[in-house]
Amino acid sequence: MEISLRDLVTVLHGMGFGALFMLAFSGAISELYRMTAPGAPAVPSPREHKLLMLYLSAMVILAWATVFSGAYVVYPWYRAVPPAGLTDLSAYPQRFLQSNPNTSGWHDLGMEWKEHVAWLAPISMTMVAYVFGKYGPALAKLRQIRHAVLAFAVVAFIATGVAGAFGAFLNKYAPVRGGTAIHIMKGE
Repeated sequence: MEISLRDLVTVLHGMGFGALFMLAFSGAISELYRMTAPGAPAVPSPREHKLLMLYLSAMVILAWATVFSGAYVVYPWYRAVPPAGLTDLSAYPQRFLQSNPNTSGWHDLGMEWKEHVAWLAPISMTMVAYVFGKYGPALAKLRQIRHAVLAFAVVAFIATGVAGAFGAFLNKYAPVRGGTAIHIMKGE
């Protein structure tokens, strides 16, 4: 059983960093709302505030790890330029998708989203963590800021979901392959 280095890094980017970041949203959004909603049953304790701040900070790290690993590690492999005259473009995902009118949309829309709009997720979550760290439980009294924080968390969630879906489809149609083979276990 083996996996290539590029496959492993792509899985780490999408299913490691990206999926964990996506899963963390359920806890983050519900806790942000619970701790900052007007008329909340009790003011969050310093310990609860610190734990949510740690949780949000971990999300920020996951978000940036996802985007940086995608933009600076996986994406250069995706857009590699094939040698002139090569007819089998399967090892060059971008060119492979663009070579067929039935798949060119995956690059034109899907990869463009991932290249540009996916950056909204870490930027938004960084803002959410910063504002929550700065204002904390006082957000219950600051209605507009509270709504902005929750809106930015939702924007990050949507950007991540769409980028993740496009990433899965792109990897299905034109996977980034190659690199050193990593042997996980040997057969009989």
